[in-house]
Amino acid sequence: MVSEMTEPVFTDTHAHLASRQFEGEVAEIVSRAAAAGVRRIVSIGSDLEDSARNVALASEFPGVLAAVGVHPTSVHEVDEDTYLDALRFLAAEPKVVAIGEIGLDFYHPPQDGSPVEVWRTRQERFFRAQLELAESMGLPAVIHQRECAAEVDAVLRDYDGRVRVVLHCFNGGAAAVRDVTHRGRWVSFTGIATFPKATEVHEAVVAAPEGRFMLETDAPYLAPVPYRGKRCEPAHVRHTAERVADLRGCSLQAISAATERTATEFFRMSEIYKSIS
Repeated sequence: MVSEMTEPVFTDTHAHLASRQFEGEVAEIVSRAAAAGVRRIVSIGSDLEDSARNVALASEFPGVLAAVGVHPTSVHEVDEDTYLDALRFLAAEPKVVAIGEIGLDFYHPPQDGSPVEVWRTRQERFFRAQLELAESMGLPAVIHQRECAAEVDAVLRDYDGRVRVVLHCFNGGAAAVRDVTHRGRWVSFTGIATFPKATEVHEAVVAAPEGRFMLETDAPYLAPVPYRGKRCEPAHVRHTAERVADLRGCSLQAISAATERTATEFFRMSEIYKSIS
């Protein structure tokens, strides 16, 4: 048991510190996060440029770790013949803990004007190639899915047991979270969990098995109550944690202990920090 006197700490397992919305402010953002008890931030890649920026930020800030990857809505921006070599080079950096975010997105229209089926086929090629990269490097993968849960599931079934994956910004219900965690996958919850009408997410929070869920902000997006509608920051993960604790009927310290353990194990953070010490 965790002492109720223990000060809770958190990991924001999914933030976009390389976002233009944070340009010139990262030091202050990291400082505010630390003041809120957020001791580690995984900064997520969405293209080659900000993946490289994440690596640089991880080198600069002790509490920042990096993920590198090409988001499904960015697949038209990179050279398909060379991007994997660029990602492999970045992923070899000591504080890179994951490939991501990668996956499928059927919500946004084709960004390059191509037919929908061509666009979706290209997304899947990138998705599978980056899962193969994750497997070859022994890294987990951070998964994006929007309006395509069945299609993402069909791809991931080929990698279950081969690549550790977390479905970020999970917004399914109780049955969905039981299904994906039964398959050996993880989920992470954003500030959506604090929204009063997000009943399916509330049910998923309650149903998620301990050891299979983590916390994230997706900053600068999806700010939790009481910041909803404003720019989100990693410090705000504490508000999501408080709501998750309330929904699960446990203490904030218990949520801190459980999610810190899960994040540490999923991203193998202890090994990362030991290797650079």
